[in-house]
Amino acid sequence: MLTLYHSPQSRSIRPRWLLEEIGAPYEVKTLSLADGDQKKPDYLKLNPNGSVPTLVDGDLVLWESAAICQYLADKFPDKRLAPPVGTPERGKYYQWIHYAMSGLEPAAVTIFLHTIQRPEADRVPALVNEAKQQLGAAIKVVDGALTGREWMLGSQFTAADVMVGSTLAWCQMMGMMGDGSPNATAYLGRCAARPAFQRASA
Repeated sequence: MLTLYHSPQSRSIRPRWLLEEIGAPYEVKTLSLADGDQKKPDYLKLNPNGSVPTLVDGDLVLWESAAICQYLADKFPDKRLAPPVGTPERGKYYQWIHYAMSGLEPAAVTIFLHTIQRPEADRVPALVNEAKQQLGAAIKVVDGALTGREWMLGSQFTAADVMVGSTLAWCQMMGMMGDGSPNATAYLGRCAARPAFQRASA
């Protein structure tokens, strides 16, 4: 039985969404980040970072949301959530998974930290201005790639869409998307309409 350690409105929404797409049985263990469940000794034995998500699959303990999503997509090849290894599509698949983590997420997290999460005295407005420019440029890249496409790789939904879609959905929820990315906005609508996304977000 797969076990996912999860907290709502965190990066663990990614593997939870993918698990719902896969449809295999799994158990969710919900942690309260506000109560510090992720810092308790028993959990730190699984994930020394004290963060979510963590996936347990038999003897395998895996953390980092992108790694978990890639692992799950490969574990269930019949679900066609990852292109075949060695194909050009597989290369693009890697590209968008990593872009979610390196192109979109860092700027969005900086904006969140310095406008919402940190005490006002600890916020640095200059970082926010720079991060907004970086995020806007990254979203435009995604928007351009989605021209004439249903999903990041074309007509086939993959784990890359879980990574990119979940990151953009968080940006949208935080009011960071803006109005200049119609393709990305429509893409988010398609992501949100997926039953697996709705179950994972409930």
